[in-house]
Amino acid sequence: MDFGLFYFADDRPVEGDRYRLLLDTATFADRNGFSAVWTPERHFHAFGGQYPNPAVTGAALATVTENVAIRAGSVVAPLHNPLRIAEEWSVVDNLSGGRAGVSFASGWHAVDFALRPENYARRKEILSETTETVRRLWRGEAVAFPDGTGKDVGLTIHPAPVQAELPVWLTSAGSVDTFREAGRLGAGILTHLLGQDLDDLGQKIAAYREAFTASGAPDAGAVAGGGHVALMLHTFVGADREEVRELVRRPFSAYLRSSVALLARTMGTVMSPADLERMRPEDLDFLISRSFDRYFDTGGMFGTVDDCLKTAARLEEIGVDEVACLIDFGVAHDQVLDGLTRLDEVRRGFA
Repeated sequence: MDFGLFYFADDRPVEGDRYRLLLDTATFADRNGFSAVWTPERHFHAFGGQYPNPAVTGAALATVTENVAIRAGSVVAPLHNPLRIAEEWSVVDNLSGGRAGVSFASGWHAVDFALRPENYARRKEILSETTETVRRLWRGEAVAFPDGTGKDVGLTIHPAPVQAELPVWLTSAGSVDTFREAGRLGAGILTHLLGQDLDDLGQKIAAYREAFTASGAPDAGAVAGGGHVALMLHTFVGADREEVRELVRRPFSAYLRSSVALLARTMGTVMSPADLERMRPEDLDFLISRSFDRYFDTGGMFGTVDDCLKTAARLEEIGVDEVACLIDFGVAHDQVLDGLTRLDEVRRGFA
């Protein structure tokens, strides 16, 4: 099983370079045998707002690394023309010497679609259409698009990418239909444990493998041989489990508070984000505390090296191929780097 790093930082005031943690930890991953670094796409909200364009962060990472895969987790496909996606990621592929990969998502925040409001209603269908179009462009096929006069013209992208096939994933918040669609497309799947447990995930992975095999897809770049399941987990590895709990409690609780939608998923509650927003502050504090304890124990990779080895072994059992370790949820820079040395011990346990 592989281990990568995943990023989704709040856009909060910081001293100095707000991207220093990204660059420092990515170079650590590059030098120590980690599989990938994943950066997301997020718009118009502080939660995740440090990352509005993964092609931009991917290009920066490509210039300071030599080995690690540079991946989007995720490109929100309905917000973009597939020509632009293919062009931008071909640049990343060239800058990195053939290390680019993209997970595509349908999007879920209506406000994000201020960029392409006409695509919101059909975002699920557009996800599959865009994924296939980008793949065709990546292979060098000419694809017809209307020009400024409305005339269809066959277009190819420049520069040509280094990789013959773009490694592709679909991002799922837990819908088994998305798992099956990823399998049908011969793509990988990128998911998380917000709102689903390991038993649920194991069943969805089985459905994904079945669909992938039935698709007859022999190769999809990095996601060949039965597919590829990447699981995003909030991660911190320390010397003592209870010390880790107290170290991450405050920053992770603040992280939960910054997105009531995330809090609702973490609690597994039927309450809507609007219900949470109307709660009294003391009641919301109680829910955040409960949510933190639940997620720390069952939804992340927290604790000692031995704790995390056990978690990773369980993930391997249910069919996870890569743990995408989300590390930038508010722990201090030097503590994150210290935790990475122990995470590397976990990684080497599966090398």
